[in-house]
Amino acid sequence: MSALTVSHDPEQSWDDLVRFWEEMDWPEGSKVEIIEGIITVSPAPGVSHNVIASHIHRRLYSVIPEDWEVFQTMAISVPSRLGMLIPDILVTPMPEHTEADTHIPAPLAELVVEVTSKSNARHDRVSKPAAYATAGIPLYLLVDRWAPGGPTATLYGEPRGDVYRTLSAVKFGEKLKLPAPFDLVIDTGEFPED
Repeated sequence: MSALTVSHDPEQSWDDLVRFWEEMDWPEGSKVEIIEGIITVSPAPGVSHNVIASHIHRRLYSVIPEDWEVFQTMAISVPSRLGMLIPDILVTPMPEHTEADTHIPAPLAELVVEVTSKSNARHDRVSKPAAYATAGIPLYLLVDRWAPGGPTATLYGEPRGDVYRTLSAVKFGEKLKLPAPFDLVIDTGEFPED
């Protein structure tokens, strides 16, 4: 199954779009995001996708400070890019308080991770990094199982405007190091290949 998009009125305000996103009854188990102002409903990811996310999630918990959290289902808002995005992994200090219970502001994130699915790899390669960079999220890790040259993991950082600089890129089977504050080596050889 591929992603479904829901059109909305271009005259609709950001607050109205978020309210619609929050209040609509979406299909159980689906991932519902607002990407560049369009509500996108994606099917639940498969086993290999979840194994990769779980592996990274476990490794991150071993190095983050006590007052930080690692989430796999938390939405982050990037209103300037008309985005309500749900990264596969989000690392953030626990916010003291947020205005909404359904999401947190993207600038609170220290790291976001996306693991591509065949149906929505373009979002993870183009739309989402532009939004994450715009929000000033310091690090973006893209685990691209469907990269044209074979599966890769690319770490992006130093956001400027809506662009990141590539800090490191490895093929599956190689090791990738996350810099401080993580100082963590991720062995992509432990990732399943589809």
